[in-house]
Amino acid sequence: MDKIKTVLNWSSGKDAALAYHVLQQGGIYHVDCLLTTINNEHDRIVMHGVREQLLDAQSKAMGVKSRKIYLPAAPDDSTYKKAMQQTLTELKHEGISTAAFGDIFLEDLKHYREQQLATVGFDAEFPLWKQDTRKMIAILEQTGIQATVICVNEKFLGKEFLGRTVDSNFLNDLPAAVDPCGENGEFHTYVYNAPYFKEPIAVKQGEVVYKNYTPAQNDADKWNTGFWFLDLLPAE
Repeated sequence: MDKIKTVLNWSSGKDAALAYHVLQQGGIYHVDCLLTTINNEHDRIVMHGVREQLLDAQSKAMGVKSRKIYLPAAPDDSTYKKAMQQTLTELKHEGISTAAFGDIFLEDLKHYREQQLATVGFDAEFPLWKQDTRKMIAILEQTGIQATVICVNEKFLGKEFLGRTVDSNFLNDLPAAVDPCGENGEFHTYVYNAPYFKEPIAVKQGEVVYKNYTPAQNDADKWNTGFWFLDLLPAE
């Protein structure tokens, strides 16, 4: 039986990398391309702040083509939806009608994704859904997926966590209130090596930057916070 052609929403971080690994192992889905939203003002991955050049390096190392959606720095919901639907419609014409995500337990986000996908006739797949996030870190180590912390929410973690490799030692140092996989937005990562990479991606640490975000009024309690970013640079 032919595998189901799938687009994987790719943040450049560990959850997306784990989702790709599980999809590979399952033998049902074939990841045809990686879909990533890019801040078109700074050429960086939305929220993670990773340089587009390092996203391209991941795509090349995996041998999987990258599909990008370019958005302004702070797009409203209608702008985001319009851009996403346009891209998904294009993918549908290319024979792809399943979208996969690395989400683990955010019910409202899962419901939102499923609703938006349904409008363009897409199915949704969540290969990590409801998994134990502590066990996910163990699987990360066992499979050889290597990720470094490139963003932390100051409400949960200090900037000293930037540049840390996500492994059992990192897990042991996390405060009790922080999810092991950062599923509540506590931290974000960049994957520089994986068993399905042709070779590791050589990176070096750049400057550390602090940014504060002004949230929409209805999200004020959740997002009225600052973030520390580590600017990763190509090492070659």
